[in-house]
Amino acid sequence: MTKLKTDFVALGGSRSEHAPHTPGGGCLPAGVTAPDFTLHVTADQRLTLSDLRGKPVILAFYPADWSPVCGDQMALYNEVLSEFHRFDAQLLGISVDGVWCHSAFSEARHLHFPLLADFEPKGAVARQYGAYRRADGTSERALFVIDRGGIIRWSYCSPVAVNPGADGILEALEALTR
Repeated sequence: MTKLKTDFVALGGSRSEHAPHTPGGGCLPAGVTAPDFTLHVTADQRLTLSDLRGKPVILAFYPADWSPVCGDQMALYNEVLSEFHRFDAQLLGISVDGVWCHSAFSEARHLHFPLLADFEPKGAVARQYGAYRRADGTSERALFVIDRGGIIRWSYCSPVAVNPGADGILEALEALTR
């Protein structure tokens, strides 16, 4: 793997900050079956998680399109997408924004992975994963790596103002190959 500055460790954070974290006991931990869901990718196209069985899946919940940290996080994942694909992994971005907002955001950022609209009922999937922020009506900045059989093998809930980077995801994908 090419050495990439893909996480906040490069910005002075410590590796221990990548340990799975569940504020308030919220985000689902490793070892749990990933809840199935169907969400809109576009106004007339839906994606169902269980249809991706047989390949690793990365769920990247984020608070909102157009926010500076979210924009940087999604741009980073776009840059390292080929690294995710080396593991045959499918990346899915998920927020409570609607399909039209996602479409404009994806086009402006030139993203090459699906953004799913957890819009109506608002945050229903984020709630299933323990990643809904009731106080502000958005998602946590939560990451999940799901194995080929649909089991969460790694999860991480980052502080909302911190880009969690990609190193934890890549380490989790590497662990799936061992």
